[in-house]
Amino acid sequence: MKHVVMVAALVAASAVAVAAQTPASKPSPKTKTKAAAASSGSEGHTAPKTQPATAPAPAAPAGNIALGSVHFGKGVKADGKPLAAGTYQVRLTAQSASPAAKGESEGLERWVEFVQGGQIKGREVVTIIPQSEINLVQKDAPPRANASKVEMLKGGDFLRVWINKGGNHYLLHLPTA
Repeated sequence: MKHVVMVAALVAASAVAVAAQTPASKPSPKTKTKAAAASSGSEGHTAPKTQPATAPAPAAPAGNIALGSVHFGKGVKADGKPLAAGTYQVRLTAQSASPAAKGESEGLERWVEFVQGGQIKGREVVTIIPQSEINLVQKDAPPRANASKVEMLKGGDFLRVWINKGGNHYLLHLPTA
């Protein structure tokens, strides 16, 4: 039975290969194809369509920046490592996340550090969103300028940290521990 199925599959594959190699029938001299009409200029569109203007690349803040403090009511994970409940200073580093995400603007995915008692307790990648683009990304009301917002997301699997500082929004999504 297996041999019959294999022979049938080979016959079908060879029939498809032969059909793919046979040339398509040529149109009669009186019938003009759309491609031929477009190339002769008698019909169609010869110039490229006007493309919408693209926004200039957003500028990312340079160097290390203190973003403020956040309080976690329960433990979370940062970079896959546990981060205990408590209050942390959040500091943006100059180090870009790598590998770069496809379509990402240069420098808008960076590392932040969570500092407590002068020691770095954890770090995570933050997404930086310029003020002009926040309405395209987020539907919730943003925190006021120079403030932060920590919220448990639906399902309780992630904690969102949203910091509004210096004309940029910084979004972190940390899994709960």
